[in-house]
Amino acid sequence: MDVMEAIRKRRSVRKYSPEPIPDDVLAAMKEAIRLAPSACNNQPWRFIFVTDERLRKELAAASFDQHFVAGAPVIVVGCGIPAEAYKHMGGYGNSADVDVTIALDHLTLAAAAAGLGTCWIGAFDERRVRELLDIPPSVRVVALTPLGYPADSPPAGKAGAKKRKPPEEIFFQNRYGRT
Repeated sequence: MDVMEAIRKRRSVRKYSPEPIPDDVLAAMKEAIRLAPSACNNQPWRFIFVTDERLRKELAAASFDQHFVAGAPVIVVGCGIPAEAYKHMGGYGNSADVDVTIALDHLTLAAAAAGLGTCWIGAFDERRVRELLDIPPSVRVVALTPLGYPADSPPAGKAGAKKRKPPEEIFFQNRYGRT
């Protein structure tokens, strides 16, 4: 599958099959994360692959009771390390959150290409996630995603086509607001 097909195929999955992810497929997902770019190649990140059923349920509860999260055989927790990040990231201060997000996006596309599903989870109690996974205070929890085989087929249509804004509404030429 080429990258554009993976982009078109990727969707937010909220119902997962209990089927385990084979070790070689999981290794490929980790490699997709590892190869992601980061500012100055600092790689200010760590990723926790949570497979323990009890911990997955507790993470789902800490994600404001998004219980579907626990239905996947793996939850990937993306953590940023501000002290290791590039320090001059526009209005963001440092690059850790952006770098982790890029790496997780690599995961979502690799997962789609491998027939796996993901769903960005940005709504969570960071303090609780930190406690559950023994994450030190110097490390930020940026986002989570369940990872597993979808329990159902994608919606009908062009690979589950998603409603998108028209190009003229989102692309400008040379100056903001100019087409």
